[in-house]
Amino acid sequence: MLAAYITHSDCLKHEMGPDHPECPERLGAINDQLLITGLLNYMQSYDAPLATEQQLQQAHSALYVRDVAAHQPESGYLQIDPDTRMNPFTHQAARRASGAAVLATDLVMRKEATVAFCNVRPPGHHAGRASAAGFCFFNNVVVGIRHALNVHGLERVALIDFDVHHGNGSENILYEDQRVLMCSTFEEGVYPFSGAVPMGPNMVNVSLPSRSGSAAFRASVTETWLPALEKFKPQMIFISAGFDGHREDDMGNLGLVEDDYAWVTKQIVKIAQTHAQGRIVSCLEGGYVLSPLARSVAAHVKVLIGAD
Repeated sequence: MLAAYITHSDCLKHEMGPDHPECPERLGAINDQLLITGLLNYMQSYDAPLATEQQLQQAHSALYVRDVAAHQPESGYLQIDPDTRMNPFTHQAARRASGAAVLATDLVMRKEATVAFCNVRPPGHHAGRASAAGFCFFNNVVVGIRHALNVHGLERVALIDFDVHHGNGSENILYEDQRVLMCSTFEEGVYPFSGAVPMGPNMVNVSLPSRSGSAAFRASVTETWLPALEKFKPQMIFISAGFDGHREDDMGNLGLVEDDYAWVTKQIVKIAQTHAQGRIVSCLEGGYVLSPLARSVAAHVKVLIGAD
């Protein structure tokens, strides 16, 4: 049984203008790196399906889901916030990105894949129950989590978010859902300027100062995430996998390197093997400088699929 690799060409059609950091080339850089390192040989490739309205409404309000579709521009761009725009292909791409998380959940739960990595965009963790923001339209990983809980009947699911930016949208949707434990690290003082005070008791938030580096990141995981996860005993783990904390990525300033992403993935895998039958779904979030993004994803995937 192979790991699942889920992506779709529709995710390349969404773009937000020349020189926007959240660009289609991100997916190609990742795919090329996984190919040249041989990691795709250990993975079965799948096309991401379109998430249905019902699936999206597991995370978002029905009105919001319909509004995103209704505001799809026929040409040009629709400005959502200072950094986020829709083009004529955004809605389709966003449905594919969330559909990838649903398919990944199904494959792992049915034991048709050991684990899954979703190489999709637009990202999702800034999308709240009724809001798009921060390059995000639908909260892909939360759609997958609610599918695991509401369709597959799991009782305890963990969300791990190591993006350099706080996953405020995920927290907005999940903070009252005690079936979910969300553990996150992020850089303080950067967008979306939130997370220092958790919204609910099921949130384990660690705000790291700029230039914290590897030691502080690893200590926060060891001292806060791991005890909480051991106590919670998740039956499945989802990852909001953001790589913009890399020292070569100017979107943040945490100073992480590929080995940090490999290390944190090892910790997650250990928890999954102990409590969750190894079940993990990882969804791409941030990471905007192509070379460090691709290298970091390869380090993450190598550990995730057991090829290290």
